[in-house]
Amino acid sequence: MKRKHKRLTFVGLGLLLLGAAAALVLTAFEDSIVFFFSPTEVLAKQGELTPQRRLRIGGLVEEGSVAKADGGAVTTFRITDLTAVVPVVFRGILPDLFREGQGVVAEGTWQNGVFQATEVLAKHDENYMPPEVAEALKKSGQWQQTGAPKEAKP
Repeated sequence: MKRKHKRLTFVGLGLLLLGAAAALVLTAFEDSIVFFFSPTEVLAKQGELTPQRRLRIGGLVEEGSVAKADGGAVTTFRITDLTAVVPVVFRGILPDLFREGQGVVAEGTWQNGVFQATEVLAKHDENYMPPEVAEALKKSGQWQQTGAPKEAKP
């Protein structure tokens, strides 16, 4: 075998190994990726959601839905996309910017018809809304461009 053929063989094997490594990494990430859902999507897929599957729910904190229990350690509230509503239970300290009527994204699991949040992310100023929340509101037909918070620029 000539030197040129040996070199091409090694390059081909290297590319094959690199491709296999990339496939393994992507397969490993697939199990740990957390997807974003609107309340409407969660309620439509609630039969498919297992308590072990982590997901994110985004929308607006429903007015009048925030309640504290257990000395303030547990907070219950509802997230809405103005079409559907999902009840949320969160144990921990909420962000300072968390309020009713504001955009929020909660990460956690779906258990027995209630979203058990492990992390709650709130908007950072009066003009910001997470792009996922804005997109979900647009899909539900509830997006109001005038007077509504501006969508974040990537």
